[in-house]
Formats: sequence, structure tokens, C-alpha cells
Amino acid sequence: MMDETTKRRDGERAREPIRHFRDLEVYQNALAAGLRIYELSKKFPSEEKYSLTDQIRRASRSVCANIAEGWRKQRYEAAFVSKLSDAEGEAAETQVHLEFEFHHRYVSRDQFKWLIRRPERKRWISKQ
Repeated sequence: MMDETTKRRDGERAREPIRHFRDLEVYQNALAAGLRIYELSKKFPSEEKYSLTDQIRRASRSVCANIAEGWRKQRYEAAFVSKLSDAEGEAAETQVHLEFEFHHRYVSRDQFKWLIRRPERKRWISKQ
């Protein structure tokens, strides 16, 4: 096993112990994407307010909420896995909504690429 000095020299990040769901990289990625989606969705047409805008905001927020809830339930394996599965489903739903936004030209190509790839950097849900 590599010691921390070797990891740093090889460019790897030293890992702090994970004490809270906010320490999870997957949570941080989901939160960043959700916050960006919220800001972008403020500019959607008013006719989308109760459809696409509402749906993508709910789905992207739900990813973070399910990760947090799963973290708290990790001592119960079935509940933990269920919550992470729910988070993955919400992440997929968010990605579908993003595709509609892009095709309707509510977001630019660069915005779309950043948002769609953000979860794929380390997946929205992954073993950390």
C-alpha cells in the first residue's frame, strides 16, 4: 500500500476520513450540478415553469437528498442500497431533462456538456 507521501508525489489526492455525507465527492459533484441547474433554469421560458423547470429542479435536488439519506442509513445495507439506487435514478432523470433543455436551446452546448459530464467524472453514485 502506498503511503501518503508517495500518493502526493504521484499526483493523487490525500484522502481525509469521510465523516459526513458532505465529504463525499459524489455528493459534492451532485450539489454543484444541482446548483448550476437551478441558476440556468431561472432563464427558462415561463411556459416551462410547471413542467420542465420544476421537474429538473426536483430531480437534481433529489440526487443530493438521497445520497444524504443513504449515508445516514448505511448501517442498514438494504436501506442504504435502496437510497443509492434512488439517487442513481434521479441522476438519470436529471440527465434526460438536460437533453430536452439542450434540444429546446434553453442551455448552450458548453453548459450541457459541463452538466452532463459532471456526474460521469466519477458517476453521481460511486463507491468512494
